[in-house]
Amino acid sequence: MTHIPYGRQSISDADIAAVVEVLRSDWLTQGPAVERFEQAVAARCGAPYASAVCNATAALHLAYRTLDLGPGDRLWTSPNTFVATVNAARFCGAEVDFVDIDLVTYNLCPEALARKLEQAQRTGRLPKVVAPVHFAGQPCELRAIAALAQRYGFRVVEDASHAIGGAYAGEPIGSCRYSDAAVFSFHPVKLITTGEGGMLLTRSEQLHRRVQLLRSHGITRERAQMRSEPEGAWYYEQLDLGYNYRMTDIQAALGYSQLQRLDDFVARRHRLAERYDAALRDLPLRLPARPAESRSALHLYVLHVPAESVPSRGEFFATLRGHGVGVNVHYIPVHLQPYYRNLGFQPGDFPLAERYYAGAISLPLYPDLQEAQQDRVIEIIRKCFGAPARRTSGAKAKHA
Repeated sequence: MTHIPYGRQSISDADIAAVVEVLRSDWLTQGPAVERFEQAVAARCGAPYASAVCNATAALHLAYRTLDLGPGDRLWTSPNTFVATVNAARFCGAEVDFVDIDLVTYNLCPEALARKLEQAQRTGRLPKVVAPVHFAGQPCELRAIAALAQRYGFRVVEDASHAIGGAYAGEPIGSCRYSDAAVFSFHPVKLITTGEGGMLLTRSEQLHRRVQLLRSHGITRERAQMRSEPEGAWYYEQLDLGYNYRMTDIQAALGYSQLQRLDDFVARRHRLAERYDAALRDLPLRLPARPAESRSALHLYVLHVPAESVPSRGEFFATLRGHGVGVNVHYIPVHLQPYYRNLGFQPGDFPLAERYYAGAISLPLYPDLQEAQQDRVIEIIRKCFGAPARRTSGAKAKHA
């Protein structure tokens, strides 16, 4: 039985050739391929500055540190995210809290954020940073969040790990038009891959310079930044306590090559999503919404199985896995993880995120998914619900 994963990389001969070219060059790391990749992503997204790093967790950590998030400060984000969004704030020594989600997009709810900010202002516990997460590639309501940031004085870091190739209000995700910084992930199941890797984009030259410093041990070789006269061409100074968060040229070459196919990757994901929509819309499932004012990058295709469903989400999941379909669940709400329970969070704190999680299941969706494979997934799903076989098409379906 052929296994169908929920996501996987698409590697072309051009990708392989790009990596081999670097392997045969003089630079495997800290060379020209990294800067070329940074410039290409920045140009693609319409942001002046981009810094490539070893993974998106590192990018989040650097974003928070450059905004001086630290002990005594608070970061708020969505409970419907991977733990890295929150962990990176804990690396800085900050307190963390969550804002419940909107049940249409599964993103942080701006109305819930407004209510929580009003209460926090009365108690003197406003956040220093809010990190909206573009879950599954669906953009958040950034204009509403930016308006609240201006009113209450917090900074905004977009966790756009799922969203390169998406767009909001006519601009690419990553433009940072409504935020201080945005972070991408290039893990193999994401929109494009560098193996492991991430990138931080910003419109602030000051923030960019600090990111560049901190990603490489806090060391500079730039004369203008040094405190003393250089003793020779070898001279460098450590100005801050930084990290080894650099991306290699091998990774950057792969990323640059992959970036050339990003539009094709996203378009293919949309075509596959439309086939799912058409084939599953008559079942008692909630299909993912894609609001017209934005364009999702469609990193994930998430169904929601109602609480009263027969089969249950657990039975549905087990049946698909038993037939070689590698479905997954994104995500267990972060506040329910034991580490965060130990900080005082409890079940019931964010009921909409918990309700979403109880029925969520991610179907296979990636550019190299063949229609015959997708039809097999659809056939199994329809049989689970006792529905007759149905031919798929590219027709757009209505969304719950």
